[in-house]
Amino acid sequence: MRQIIPALLAIGIAVSIPALGKSESPDAWVDENLPALLDIYKDLHAHPELSHEEAVTSKKLADILREVGYEVTTDVGGHGVVAVLENVDGPTLMLRADMDGLPVTEQTELVYASQEKVASDDGITTGVMHACGHDVHMTNLIGVARFLASHRDQWQGTLVLICQPAEEKGAGAKAMLDAGLLERFPKPDHALALHVAATLPAGSVGYRAGYAMANVDSVDITVHGRGGHGAYPHATIDPIVQAAELVMSLQTIVSREVKPIDPAVITVGAIHGGAKHNVISDRCELKLTVRSYGDKVRAQLREAITRRANAIAEAYGAPAPTIEYSEGTPSLFNDRELAKEMVGVFRETLGDENVVPSEPSMGGEDFGRYGLAGVPILMFQLGSVEQKRLDRFAELGQAPPSLHSPFYYPDIEPTLRTGLRAMIAGSLDLLQAPAAADQRN
Repeated sequence: MRQIIPALLAIGIAVSIPALGKSESPDAWVDENLPALLDIYKDLHAHPELSHEEAVTSKKLADILREVGYEVTTDVGGHGVVAVLENVDGPTLMLRADMDGLPVTEQTELVYASQEKVASDDGITTGVMHACGHDVHMTNLIGVARFLASHRDQWQGTLVLICQPAEEKGAGAKAMLDAGLLERFPKPDHALALHVAATLPAGSVGYRAGYAMANVDSVDITVHGRGGHGAYPHATIDPIVQAAELVMSLQTIVSREVKPIDPAVITVGAIHGGAKHNVISDRCELKLTVRSYGDKVRAQLREAITRRANAIAEAYGAPAPTIEYSEGTPSLFNDRELAKEMVGVFRETLGDENVVPSEPSMGGEDFGRYGLAGVPILMFQLGSVEQKRLDRFAELGQAPPSLHSPFYYPDIEPTLRTGLRAMIAGSLDLLQAPAAADQRN
C-alpha cells in the first residue's frame, strides 16, 4: 500500500485514504480538543520531576503516544522517549519536547500548583516546579501528535517525536544522541521545537535565524595560598586577595580581549574562602559561568581565563591554581532556510503582527546539539503572558517574572492554542502531501 499510493499520485490519479484520517482544519481540531489538553497540562504542571528522574513523566507521555498509534521506544539516553509514525513515503520530521522540572518551590498560587518536594544530597528540602515551561512543551507535543495521527490525509512522510530528559542539566540531548537516536530511528530532514518566552505576549511567536542561544561552559577555579594568622599577613600568601584580583581581571577579558561585535559573558557566580575573622586560609574557590556563540570565541575565553589565573598566582608567588573547565551546552544555531520557511507559515497561520523577531540570548538550550549532529533545526519562541498582564507589570514598574522564577506561570489557554496552531502548521508544511506541494509551488 505504501509503495502503490505514491506511484498513483505521481501519475495524477486521485487516491482516497479514509482510514488514514479526515480532512478537518487544524483550528477546528484545536478548538474541540483544547479542554482535554489543558487537563493534561495541569497534571504535568502539578507533578514535575527533576533532571534524570523523569520516570513517571516519560511513562505518561509514552502511554499517550502509544495509544494514538505511534511506535514508542522508551529509556533512550535515560528516560528519553522516541515515538515514530510512518505515513506513506516522504520526508522525516522530528519534533522535540523536554520533560524535566527545576528545584524551585512554586509560589504562583495556581490551584494546580506543584506541591512536590525533594531532598538534595546535602539534606536540604526544596520544591520542584515546571518554572521553565517544559509542561507547555510536552502538552503541545501531545496535541500535535494527536492531530497528525488522526489526520494522515493531510501529510505524508515520517514523524519522529522525542520526549527528552535532563535539558536543565544540558545533558539530555547528548545522552539521546549517544544512545543512537539518529542511527536507531529515521534520521530527520528537519527538526522543530518551541520554548515559552516570559516577556512575549500570548498569541504571538518569536523567531531568529542563525545563532539564537549560547555556548554554556562552567569553570571551577581553586586559588591556592599559604595560610596563617590574620595579624601576620606577610607570613602568608593570601588566596582571598588573589581571588579578588582574579575576579576583576576576568571582567576585562570581554571588554578588552574579545572583539566588541562578538557576544561573550564571564560571570563569577560563587566565591568561597576562609572560615574565621583572624585566619588567612590556604585556598579560595571560584565558580564561573562562561557564555559565547562561535567556537573561536569559546576557545579564546578558555585560554584567557587560564592565562590570567596562572599569571596572578605567579605574581603572588603562589602555587598554580587548579582549573577545571567543563564544556556544557553548545550554542543553538537555527537553520536560516528553515527559519525563513517557517516564518512564512507562521505569518499565514497567526497573522503578520503575531510573528516577531526575537533577540539573541546568552541562555543555553541543548536542542542545538541536534543541529550540530547534522539536522537542520529551528527553535522558535512562544509568547506565554497575556498582554494585559504585561501592561500591568509595566504600570507597576516591574519586570514580569522570568523563566526559572517561582512566580512564573503561562496564561495557558492562549499560549497552548498558539503553540498548537504554529507547530501543526509548520509540521504540515514540512510533511507536504504531493497535492499540497503542487498547490504551494
